[in-house]
Amino acid sequence: MFTGIIEEVGRVIRVAQRKGTRGLTVSCARLAKGLRKGDSMAVSGVCLTAVEIRPESVGFDLAEETWKRTSFSRIKPGALVNLELPVRPDGRFGGHIVQGHVDGTGKFLGLDRIENADDYWLHIEIPPELTSYVISKGSLSIEGISLTVAKVEGTRVMAAIIPHTVAATNLKTLVPGDAVNLEVDVIAKYVEKMMAERTGGAITLERLTKEGF
Repeated sequence: MFTGIIEEVGRVIRVAQRKGTRGLTVSCARLAKGLRKGDSMAVSGVCLTAVEIRPESVGFDLAEETWKRTSFSRIKPGALVNLELPVRPDGRFGGHIVQGHVDGTGKFLGLDRIENADDYWLHIEIPPELTSYVISKGSLSIEGISLTVAKVEGTRVMAAIIPHTVAATNLKTLVPGDAVNLEVDVIAKYVEKMMAERTGGAITLERLTKEGF
């Protein structure tokens, strides 16, 4: 499990076919020191297993499903990716529950500086099937970053970004149209499943209110 607090930004060294699958190698000067083969790491929000560890890089195998479902299909050598190790049992829980299981990809629309401020507005477009899980003031993982949603208008989502997040992640390198990995709050999905089982039908605001949510 992860929390969406980025620990290091790595650079893609190569994306290549190997042993019948795709391999991804990422520079990782700091976090690689504490890794062992078989350990997990979130790479731009995707939970991957380290299969090749060198002093300053880590290699991963990518299943075809991972390749198709995530933003990895757009990345090329030189691209920056957000890195996070799993949270330790005695660690500080700084973001929200992030599993590293991507629900879909959105489209980066822009990162605009807020007038008379140092902060930014992040604009993305999300798939229609994810809109029911994204609410104002709720949590959303974008490229592995735990963010708070500020505004939702249909399939368009806005989040306020502080300068530190811009400097410490790959957001500053994205261009309009780039795919971004999205993971919605897992609690919302569990609530949906439980409510559907209890009501035997579609979930509505009225039913949620009746059940005490």
